[in-house]
Amino acid sequence: MTQQNNDGIDEQTAALNERHRVRMERKKAIIDAKIAAADKEIGIIIVNTGNGKGKSSSGFGMVIRAMGHGMKVGVVQFIKGAMQTGEELFLRRFPMEVSFHSMGEGYTWETQNRERDIEKAQLAWEQAKRFLADPEIGLVLFDELNIALKYRYLDVDTVINDLLARPAMQHVVITGRGAPPELIAIADTVTEMEVVKHAFKAGIGAQLGTEW
Repeated sequence: MTQQNNDGIDEQTAALNERHRVRMERKKAIIDAKIAAADKEIGIIIVNTGNGKGKSSSGFGMVIRAMGHGMKVGVVQFIKGAMQTGEELFLRRFPMEVSFHSMGEGYTWETQNRERDIEKAQLAWEQAKRFLADPEIGLVLFDELNIALKYRYLDVDTVINDLLARPAMQHVVITGRGAPPELIAIADTVTEMEVVKHAFKAGIGAQLGTEW
């Protein structure tokens, strides 16, 4: 017969619970030490890249998070702009908190005009630089900037110099496939989204609310 302790828990479960407590106690000590060592307060550059879904979704999640903390936010969308997305429709409700600029004309296979794409990307970067020069902006999102860099619509060295010259406490989030190695090298946090499954491969089109 399995014996129980004063809490009505059998000995095997009690032992398992105790081992878990000890492991978590040790883990907490390690994590607390790492948190204590990470004592720098500075604006960071975050890059979301890769072929999987979630790059822009993550970026806009950080936009909303920053707004929730009372930070002013700037958004520039490269490439995108031919159609309004849910994030644009939502964020335009908060003009005092976020300045939203959708400055592309659609994906490159739709526009089919390299010179026009370059012109639009360069105009978008001029707006991006205005955000990067404004210390009142706590976080900026450059959505699909990686695509503009991948196709060399913008000079990567110029972009990097502008990023590094921004106010010290300003955060930058950059999204898009094909992030160039030069950008990855100067970023503080880089995440590569991987495809495991995608509904499109099963013949399911882009869905309102999940894709746009």
